Amino acid sequence: MQLEAEALGLPRSFPETGPANVKGIEINPYAAELARVSVWIGEIQWMRRNGFAGSRDPILKPLDTIECLDAVLSPEGEEPEWPIADVVIGNPPFLGGKLLISTLGDGYVSRLFEAYEGRVPAEADLVCYWFMKAGEHVEAGKAIRVGLVSTNSIRGGANRRALQAASRNCTIFEAWSDEPWVIEGAAVRVSMVCFSRAYDESMPERRLDGQPVEEIYADLTARRGGVGIDATRARGLFRNEGVAFMGDTKGGPFDVSGKQAREWLKAPRNPNGRPNSDVLKPWMNGMDITRRPAGKWIIDFGWKMRREEAALYEAPFRHVQTHVHPVRQNNRRDAYRVNWWRHVEPRQGMWQALGSMWRYIATPTVAKHRLFVWLDARVCPDHQLIVIARDDDTTFGVLHSRFHEAWSLRLGTSLEDRPRYTPTTTVETFPFPEGLSPDIPASEYADDPRAIAVAEAARYLVELRDRWLNPPEWVEWIDEPAPEYPGRPVPRGEAAAKELRKRTLTGLYNTRPQWLSDAHAALDAAVAAAYGWDVDIPSEKALQELLTLNLAGTRG
Repeated sequence: MQLEAEALGLPRSFPETGPANVKGIEINPYAAELARVSVWIGEIQWMRRNGFAGSRDPILKPLDTIECLDAVLSPEGEEPEWPIADVVIGNPPFLGGKLLISTLGDGYVSRLFEAYEGRVPAEADLVCYWFMKAGEHVEAGKAIRVGLVSTNSIRGGANRRALQAASRNCTIFEAWSDEPWVIEGAAVRVSMVCFSRAYDESMPERRLDGQPVEEIYADLTARRGGVGIDATRARGLFRNEGVAFMGDTKGGPFDVSGKQAREWLKAPRNPNGRPNSDVLKPWMNGMDITRRPAGKWIIDFGWKMRREEAALYEAPFRHVQTHVHPVRQNNRRDAYRVNWWRHVEPRQGMWQALGSMWRYIATPTVAKHRLFVWLDARVCPDHQLIVIARDDDTTFGVLHSRFHEAWSLRLGTSLEDRPRYTPTTTVETFPFPEGLSPDIPASEYADDPRAIAVAEAARYLVELRDRWLNPPEWVEWIDEPAPEYPGRPVPRGEAAAKELRKRTLTGLYNTRPQWLSDAHAALDAAVAAAYGWDVDIPSEKALQELLTLNLAGTRG
């Protein structure tokens, strides 16, 4: 500006702004000092480039406006006061909600939760505390605009709720929803979000991913040309409560090989007269679904069995005592440490919901493709599986339609570039066709032509997939030593085993042969008819219809 003024014949004046106008907060002393030096170097470079003499005595002055402290929590457990500024910019630390305690410690996290109780969800990532403070800073008139970097998980789940709260009285005017970022050698996906006070008259044109839009929603989608779906308005539906669960969290090496489990199943009964089958279950995790099953089993003493009762199952208990007990003695939670022979989260609600069902629907929490499969009710699902406590083909078909997939992608979260499926945001919010919701026993709509059509299409899809995964020519089904367990597939020779390793659900959906596309198209058509939609309804139109149904059926 100084050079431009001279070109117009105006006298040159000394700059009225300088390094002291830059304010900062940095917890690391070295990083704070490096920031001060960087600001001074930038100022010297600008002065020399524009014909001004730089400072000499001293060359670098103190720059106390960049403070060395924690930006979100003081040593006293309170929120530190941020300085008044025109804009707030930053790259807060990337730390997932599940890693807070292991990284920051129990004491710090407890104080953090207490300071932000009711404002930031406890399960949110650490970055959300910066967003909340920045939003409140703007709301209090202490800043005009904010620009922060986050992992791309800010778009969903608890993180999205935090962003919604942080920007409730602001306007998101620019965002990049999903960008690659390399930090310390690790590649992650990030979102960049800029918001301003709603009455900012100089706010720039709104843009999402570099393109002009009319409105940006908290899930970093937008309204363009008068068309947009604000899926953040969706709420849980009472009809879907108590049907979707995270699978079992074992909290230690309770899993064993199939060979070991079968030896225990063949063993004589225990001193209590009971077989080891009481406490053994086949076990599956997400990779067992997306790849080939590893054939592992798990020791499960339930959530009520006392140690003295568990010890009566001699061999399984000895394994847990040897391998799990030492691990659990270091657990920070008293209940996990004291009850070391039980899983840390055995999901009582899930098992109670499954009740007398003979099978249930499962889908991986994180996967490239949204895949649903049937699991035998005697299989223990790992926490990386989401369980839907239904055993009817109609529910399976609705969930495996392109409409539910689109809903889950919009309402779910993501891990890097892989969509994450959650019980609360993707299942409990999803409006099923009228009369086919999970709160209705399948027997009540067994004669409904819509339900029959969906069920038949779903069964056909599963039959085709199962035969492709385990062709009878390559696979023999073997009964387990105890009759209460499902049979297991065994390759018919080494050549068959080699070929079967290539046959996975992920591989199938990567190539998506014509027969698979046809089966899904038939299922989608049946589900569309169940909603009363045209078979070729565009996904965005279907999402709008689903949101309307959700809002009409939301709890009051």
